[in-house]
Amino acid sequence: MANRKNCEHPKWSYSTNIYEVNVRQYTQEGTYVAFAKSLPRLKDMGVQVLWFMPITPISDKDRLGTLGSYYAAKNYDASNVEFGTMEEFKDLIREAHGLGFKVIIDFVADHTGNDHPWVTEYPQFYVQGENNDILHPHGWTDVSQLNYNVPQVWKYMVNVLKFWVEDCNVDGFRCDMAHLVPINFWLYAKRKMSKVKEGLFWFGECEEPEYHKVFDATYTWRWMHAAEDFYHGKMNLQSLLTVLYKSVTEFPCNSFRAYFTSNHDENSWNGTEYEKYGDAAQLFAVFSCTWNGIPLIYSGQEMPNKKRLKFFDKDHIEWTDKFELHDFYKTLLTLRSNNKCLRAGDPNILTKIISHPDDHRVFSYLRKYKSNQVLVVLNCSNEGLNFEVKNVTGVFRNVFGGDDITFETSKQVWLNAWGYLVFERVPMLSYKLKS
Repeated sequence: MANRKNCEHPKWSYSTNIYEVNVRQYTQEGTYVAFAKSLPRLKDMGVQVLWFMPITPISDKDRLGTLGSYYAAKNYDASNVEFGTMEEFKDLIREAHGLGFKVIIDFVADHTGNDHPWVTEYPQFYVQGENNDILHPHGWTDVSQLNYNVPQVWKYMVNVLKFWVEDCNVDGFRCDMAHLVPINFWLYAKRKMSKVKEGLFWFGECEEPEYHKVFDATYTWRWMHAAEDFYHGKMNLQSLLTVLYKSVTEFPCNSFRAYFTSNHDENSWNGTEYEKYGDAAQLFAVFSCTWNGIPLIYSGQEMPNKKRLKFFDKDHIEWTDKFELHDFYKTLLTLRSNNKCLRAGDPNILTKIISHPDDHRVFSYLRKYKSNQVLVVLNCSNEGLNFEVKNVTGVFRNVFGGDDITFETSKQVWLNAWGYLVFERVPMLSYKLKS
């Protein structure tokens, strides 16, 4: 396992989770005030970190769709009037903090919108072509690419970060397409920001091991795409797990990896988790919440939302009074928060594979820290089956309900098609008192 030097994480972050908030589509109103009504429900569900997609004004020039891309910033230090005033956003942060949430916001460092003031005031801040025309990166016609060979760009971008921390008291940043920005800038920015507020959380949209010198957490795109291919029969279970194990060995042992079945890009462009994973959607959600990493949940997954949300136009989540997966996520997030053996990036925690290497249908693993143990059994097939649990001892509680099981005497567990079981070891003293 890789042992490259990694950044130190905020103490609160090892057992945390992230909930991505799409303010535009979250409610029919699409405002901070309307979203705030959901805070008590999300608190009850066990959500700990709220990540707000960009809430800055959106450029008019070359705008895509009717409302444009959140990631085409017209101004870095103002609120999109579509969502509300800056004071209303600050009120939302204060209310969230009062309930115990951490708040991180999207920071788009690679590019600005095409009518950001810097385009005319400081054209030297941008990458320019042969005719001194500002380049649009990666075919994104609505944005202009910043040039990190210009030292002033570093200074100005750090000032943007300072604004959001000092004026709004955010707890960190989700950094859009972080790998497109030089890592030396991120090292510089983090060093500067550590003097402004200690314990900021840095979540990088990238999958580069080196970037863990800066970022607490990064994405797991390769696993996500491989899991989709597996469900659709394009690879077998052992090939899927090879992708997983490779990720484990490539990244520093104390790095945080964010696992998810959906986010704003996936939902809008590649399909909902039900299009990608079908009957296995909840199975992969269980994995995301119990493997060595940080679970990421997107707006509406707890309902669940089964439609693709438009990206450039208003297309709000059609909430019902039923939150069918609220308790499902609450069970997993509460377990993860309370049981130390599910902490992310802790080299003292053992993750032991229980399923046999030749098993082509079941993936089972035990996570263990001292007397704390959580056993996860995933039926990665469309047929119900019995699975024999080996090399596990003690009394375990099924966190989703059911009788306690003692694996010394009862080895077989039944799994429905694409079924999952999550067991938490019962402390011996507690079990004797109960008996």
